[in-house]
Amino acid sequence: MAFREMRRFKQAVSKDDCEQILKTEKRGVLSVIGDEGYPYGVPVNFYYDETDGRIYFHGAKEGHKLDAIKSCDKVCFTVWGNDCKKEGDWAWYVTSVIAMGRAELIPDSKLTYEKLRLLGEKYFPSEAEIDATMERSAARTQLIAMKIEHLTGKLVHEK
Repeated sequence: MAFREMRRFKQAVSKDDCEQILKTEKRGVLSVIGDEGYPYGVPVNFYYDETDGRIYFHGAKEGHKLDAIKSCDKVCFTVWGNDCKKEGDWAWYVTSVIAMGRAELIPDSKLTYEKLRLLGEKYFPSEAEIDATMERSAARTQLIAMKIEHLTGKLVHEK
């Protein structure tokens, strides 16, 4: 599959910078092809695992997001952050990352538990909080893995 190249090469961000944003930012939008072919974008928490190059999401074992992925595994994930201002400038600089790829529902409970724990480490303040949430919710949680096929990043000056 040939993906479109970015038009504004001067604003392009390196793959390493894209991966750094995926590792550090807290939220993004997962977009799927929803009901009747309409796009469906949902804000999500996520975990980027640099060891396998996949982005992991979680959710209920039923719902619009899962139905859409079962129907068409092509997804888009967008993250933005790393905001800054340069001295003497009123406008923000913002870096965005767009990942295109395919989503897979993970049936393996051991892998689900492992990745949910890593996701928890990104968001929860303590092991006790992670343990309590895992005990309460892990069995009812569907893990989704996104294999990245195309990754781009762009630094935008909001001026």
